[in-house]
Amino acid sequence: MTSFYHTPFPARFRGVWAWLLTLDHKRIALLYLGAVMFWFIIAIVLGFLVRMELMTPGRTIMGAETYNAAFTLHGVIMIFLFVIPAMPAIFGNFLLPIQIGTDDVFFPKLNLLSWYLYMLGGVLAIVSLFADGPPDTGWTFYVPFSVSTQTNVGLTVTAAFTLGLSSMLTGLNFITTVHRMRVPGMGWLQIPLFTWSLYATAWVQLLATPVLSITLLLVVFERVFGTGLFDPARGGDPVLYQHLFWMYSHPAVYIMILPGMGVISEIIPVFSRKSIFGYKAIVGSSLGIATAGSLVWAHHMFTSGMSDVAVFVFSFLTFIVAIPSAIKVFSWVSTMYKGSILMTPPLFFALCFIYLFSVGGLTGLVLGSAGTNIQVHDTHFVVAHFHFVMFGGTGFSFFAALHFWWPKIFGRMYDFKRAYLSALLIVTGFMLHYVPMFILGLQGMPRRYHDYLEQFAPGNLFAGLGALIMVPGLFLMVINLMMSLKQPVDAPADPWGGTTLEWSVPSPPPLHNFIERPSPGEYPYDFSRVGTP
Repeated sequence: MTSFYHTPFPARFRGVWAWLLTLDHKRIALLYLGAVMFWFIIAIVLGFLVRMELMTPGRTIMGAETYNAAFTLHGVIMIFLFVIPAMPAIFGNFLLPIQIGTDDVFFPKLNLLSWYLYMLGGVLAIVSLFADGPPDTGWTFYVPFSVSTQTNVGLTVTAAFTLGLSSMLTGLNFITTVHRMRVPGMGWLQIPLFTWSLYATAWVQLLATPVLSITLLLVVFERVFGTGLFDPARGGDPVLYQHLFWMYSHPAVYIMILPGMGVISEIIPVFSRKSIFGYKAIVGSSLGIATAGSLVWAHHMFTSGMSDVAVFVFSFLTFIVAIPSAIKVFSWVSTMYKGSILMTPPLFFALCFIYLFSVGGLTGLVLGSAGTNIQVHDTHFVVAHFHFVMFGGTGFSFFAALHFWWPKIFGRMYDFKRAYLSALLIVTGFMLHYVPMFILGLQGMPRRYHDYLEQFAPGNLFAGLGALIMVPGLFLMVINLMMSLKQPVDAPADPWGGTTLEWSVPSPPPLHNFIERPSPGEYPYDFSRVGTP
């Protein structure tokens, strides 16, 4: 048996070239893992510096221009280089083919091209930070400021465009793989829920991302050629940009969160030793979120001058899209009810996800209601809500996935005590960091400002203390996982007692995933076939 880490290559293509030219989905996933963690650390450092500046009134560690550049790059890197690509690119690439019983994705060369486009976009984003006049618009690139500013917005927008192209190619690859390469005998209702979540996400990637790509190109044309599409003096409309931007960027929220929900749907039944409650309902809710989530973009624009009818429609649809998410949470909790629960680091992160994501969802209803939205629009309340959904949701599900599938990917078990300690530091720091922002927002503190009134000082001080707890926890988590790589290979094929096909192959998987053709069961979560881990 040959491990994918030791793929046979011609002599001239060994070593580094064997990785840079690989077509194996597992190696490409590891290339993404290394790159994503690199960008994640940079984004964490930038966010930490922003929070340190806001810890006290007045100038603390940086001036206004540096602050604007730091929070712009923090947003761009965290959204476009971590939150959107991390789950599909790493765990989707590694696990989707194995979960459906095949040896690779449908377009291996396109898969490698996606990684190179991702790396190119990341390099452009970093270069824009050190070029003359780093970008200062925030990650939304709102016009007219993004058109009129003399900073290097064009390069950052080009980076986001390149990353969008990478995302589209990945989505196309996953859709084709699920349709064409499932092992014979695997019907649609025998597909694991993580793969279902990636499938729903891929459709959003494929259909929504072109809207953003075209919009970003229009910003470049506006800056270079002065086309006037968003300039009222030339008959343009700046609100048009907001419609185009949020037509992608709100569905992008579900590109970020749907794979995370799929991760939780895999972890909960394994450590409850019970079949997932409501398999078909979870599948339907994933597709429902992908569909309904594409129709609610204008709830970001209630203060832009919409008609009362439009406000009512988009507010109503925002409440509707909460129903599929509530179905998932109900199914997860119901699965744990009377289950034989085994506490592990992946389950702990998953439980943190359920709580934090629920808080984020409930506060999202505050923003989905036009009356309360107008009061807290562009305040720190929005910042807190956004991070509860994105970091508390996608971030914690990513951490859960790392700890759940790390033994499968690398064949190593990590130290549980350090994993628990890092999780406690992260969740404690998270709560202390973002809960005060809800209060600051209700008090009226605007977001994106580098300074504030004295009355907001206590809340920002507590938020800064939360960052001082959370960031060490994040680094401890990474260090703990990396330290496990120095240990002997000690992870069995199925360390947790899972039932889906990835747990039927050795850890790490062989070169072509399966030693012999897999036989999918009638139901992917039948725990009568496995023992207790």
